[in-house]
Amino acid sequence: MGSRRRLNGVDFNRYKDTYREEIEKAVSFTGLDVDFFTEVKANCLLRIAKKFLGEPGRLRVLDVGCGIGLTDNFLASHFKEMHGVDVAGDLIEKAARINPSVCYHGYDGDVLPFSDASFDLVFAICVMHHLPYDVWMPFLKELKRVTKKGCLTVIFEHNPFNPITRLVISRTPIDADALLITGGKMKNMLEGSGLEVVERKYLLFFPFRGPLFAGIEKNIGWLPLGAQYYVAGRKGR
Repeated sequence: MGSRRRLNGVDFNRYKDTYREEIEKAVSFTGLDVDFFTEVKANCLLRIAKKFLGEPGRLRVLDVGCGIGLTDNFLASHFKEMHGVDVAGDLIEKAARINPSVCYHGYDGDVLPFSDASFDLVFAICVMHHLPYDVWMPFLKELKRVTKKGCLTVIFEHNPFNPITRLVISRTPIDADALLITGGKMKNMLEGSGLEVVERKYLLFFPFRGPLFAGIEKNIGWLPLGAQYYVAGRKGR
């Protein structure tokens, strides 16, 4: 999650055996577990892939800042080929045990270990808030570099306008270094990196399971009150 040299202070290797438990403690007051929040974002990625890129089973995908591979666990079976990178080597080792079908790689936080235009879909979930301001644009440009022309880079982040989000962040040492980014700022940065923003939506308005709440969320994604958001950018042809 970001460069070893540039992280704002969190050593993620410390949490290789307790990462999930730390997040569970932070969200426990909602009555839901980590899988609920993770699956919502995984489903968003699948929907975005189908909408803009076609059949997911044909796609080569990269998870940047994969951690212990929680999201990959929901996604790996849907894509043709899935890769994950992280600067925390201990987390990568655990991710590889959890998701043996995913190819995991070390990452120095600066240059992704792939050639230009390697992936159809590149995503980073709640990674950028761990990086200092001056690294945000280089990080986005590096994600864009490994994205194929006409394909997508997708960024998920916490919504700083949501009070529940701020409460969750305050409850976990994993986010002790968090520099929250607004959805509008993220949109501007993706455009500044040379990507065409094709979709921006807020999510996780309700801490409840069920098709009723999922259906409501689909219709109010424009409202900047969800706990998190995503911005999808397409690389020019």
